[in-house]
Amino acid sequence: MRTPLAVSLLDRSRTRAGADDADAVRATVERARRAEATGFDRFWVAEHHAVPGVVGPSPAVLLAAVAAATTSIRVGSGGVMLPNHVPFVVAEQFAVLGALHPGRIDLGVGRSLGFTAPVRRALGREAQGPDAFEAQLAELLDHLHGRGEVRVRPAVGAPPVFVLATRSGLLTAARRGLPVVVGGPALQSAGPLEDYRRAFRPDPGVAGPDGPRVTVAVDVLVADTGEQARELLLPQAWSLAVARSRGEFPPLPAGADLATLTARERRTAEESLASTVHGTAAHVLDELEDLVRRTGAAELLVATTVHDADRQATADATLLELVTGPLAARLRTGS
Repeated sequence: MRTPLAVSLLDRSRTRAGADDADAVRATVERARRAEATGFDRFWVAEHHAVPGVVGPSPAVLLAAVAAATTSIRVGSGGVMLPNHVPFVVAEQFAVLGALHPGRIDLGVGRSLGFTAPVRRALGREAQGPDAFEAQLAELLDHLHGRGEVRVRPAVGAPPVFVLATRSGLLTAARRGLPVVVGGPALQSAGPLEDYRRAFRPDPGVAGPDGPRVTVAVDVLVADTGEQARELLLPQAWSLAVARSRGEFPPLPAGADLATLTARERRTAEESLASTVHGTAAHVLDELEDLVRRTGAAELLVATTVHDADRQATADATLLELVTGPLAARLRTGS
């Protein structure tokens, strides 16, 4: 029996030490193939512009390659950052994807601007007011559902739209009757998700769920021991700490030593590790059960990246087995 909890992957197209940018993009496509063969529900890609170490700037283009390399898994964006785009063009891009791969395309959208001021200038986007995202989202939905001033072609069914949400984004999604993807601070207390559920109003003109739906984005890694799990996650945490202080993600190293970081960077790395779910299967099982019950999540979106491709494949498969086996059994029985 399939678990009531969907489980999906988000791949950020991270570079790795000893490989170049093109290798990172190809690795994303290959990971999607493995995700389909293993049995994941979705495979999503991200949007980052001119960020060294993260080489996925164009979700629609990368999704075309991912969808062409697979046959059945749902693929989508986690997400398209609407402030960087014209909503009509986003609707056209995803209409083309939907025409080529009917019933398989998801459109996740977010509100982040470019990483730095030079990137924002290169994109032709500057700071926007607090209401800009909701207006952009409304315009996108109008185009997707044939309510815009001009008609999107090809004329195909609209893809499901998900909102990558913080506290304000949760309420925007609720007013539009859309599912949400949440992570980080939004998971620290029940309040934001309770507010989303209370404010949720289905939109009969939009292809969305009948009620509130939450996907939780989280880094998860299962290993034989807690120390081994920490070791595999350490390069990701080390890279994040360097990025926060120096402005770029270095390629993921094969191993990482926190002693090479400043005291502030070490704190960032430790905080990053603490925010993940990692350890033995028994420990991760308990942590994920608590997370799902606490948030009412319908889906887990796992964003973990490790340096070695074979270890990444093993970690992905082990996680899926844990979720579809022991965790599914616990959720079905309530114990």
